[in-house]
Amino acid sequence: MQDNRLPYRKFYARKEKLENQYSGDYNQKQHSKGKLTARERIDLLLDEGSFHEIDAYVKSQDNNHDFFGDGVICGYGTINGRKVLLYVQDFNFLGGSLGAVHARKIQKVQDIALKMGYPIIGLIDSGGARIQEGVASLAGYAGIFKRNVQSSGVIPQISVIL
Repeated sequence: MQDNRLPYRKFYARKEKLENQYSGDYNQKQHSKGKLTARERIDLLLDEGSFHEIDAYVKSQDNNHDFFGDGVICGYGTINGRKVLLYVQDFNFLGGSLGAVHARKIQKVQDIALKMGYPIIGLIDSGGARIQEGVASLAGYAGIFKRNVQSSGVIPQISVIL
């Protein structure tokens, strides 16, 4: 007989790994620079308990990193009860650099914000393009900027450079 609980075990193992990757030394790296972590920034910005993450379990395109999220946390929540979408770059992962997967996550929340008519907030903490990925990372910026233009005058867009 097949064990139907196996997929759930795998899911809970991934969930636990995701929660553990943002703790201990990982947080201390940011704190030692006098900076907040990406998750701490989200917690301060949004209403308590309102954040819902999108694509938390994706990994970078090169698969050389055993780390979920590819250096950007994307999702939605509320500020004073009003819905917003956001993306928060995580400097602790490859300097917050933008690669192909990282860019697709940002573009996805930009598309959702525009479609739903919600404001979007970007907390930028990045060293720029992920040079290891070459043209793919630069194409990611083109997709993000294209969506900025499409959203201009339609939805509020806020970017904070950290």
